[in-house]
Amino acid sequence: MSEEKKATTAKTTKKILISQARPESEKSPYFDLERKHKVALHFYPLIELIAIPSKEFRKNKIDIALYSAVIFTSKHAIDHFFRTCDELKLSISQDTKYFCVTESVALYLQKFIMYRKRKVFFGSDGTNKKLFDVLNKHKGNEKFLYVCSENQQDNEIVNWLKDHECKFDLGYMYRTEFSDIKKVLVEHNFDVICLFTPSGLKSLLKNKPDFKQNGTAIGAFGSSTCKAIEEAGFTLHIRVPSPETPSMIAGLDKFLSSSSKKK
Repeated sequence: MSEEKKATTAKTTKKILISQARPESEKSPYFDLERKHKVALHFYPLIELIAIPSKEFRKNKIDIALYSAVIFTSKHAIDHFFRTCDELKLSISQDTKYFCVTESVALYLQKFIMYRKRKVFFGSDGTNKKLFDVLNKHKGNEKFLYVCSENQQDNEIVNWLKDHECKFDLGYMYRTEFSDIKKVLVEHNFDVICLFTPSGLKSLLKNKPDFKQNGTAIGAFGSSTCKAIEEAGFTLHIRVPSPETPSMIAGLDKFLSSSSKKK
């Protein structure tokens, strides 16, 4: 373990920034985590997702009905996909296959479709690599629509689809904008910052251009987010998903437990 990591885990963790909206239910596992470790969780989204209206979507000349498979990397992408279909008054074929980066994202499809394993697929450990393993088994038979933000896609996924000569298009159904949380970052000195997208890191640095880690632990969800953080020169302390820590909650729990033992 690096000296910086030792210094971080050795100190008392009090304030944690979760860069997502506060859960609507007080039964969220986040609050169980808060009580268990006696920490304060602060929920502030670093990015806002703005819906692209169906009228604007039509300009891209994407006919959703022509795609036999859809790729989702987030629950937001699922929301915007089915919103767009509703606005277009489009019925999705029951034979459409769905490829999701995590099991959690895959299970979210139950909100919109009759969930059947024969048409819903996901990587075994939540990483892009495992998603690619699943896509690789179907690439020859499917035409993929990758639902993503107009200004923020997972380039690792796009490059894999290109390199493996998959038939695919990008379905821009929402766009990403940075949130203004400058005041929050001034008022609070966070011990842990949890990021979920590369855009979240960009927003953090836009809100606080002089940001220095200085012992602050950073958690990241997804291989692209982890890569962006390390390429920016920061030390990564919580890397999820993994077989042991499939979610950010699990990753935080493990980190905080480790931190407590080292006091």
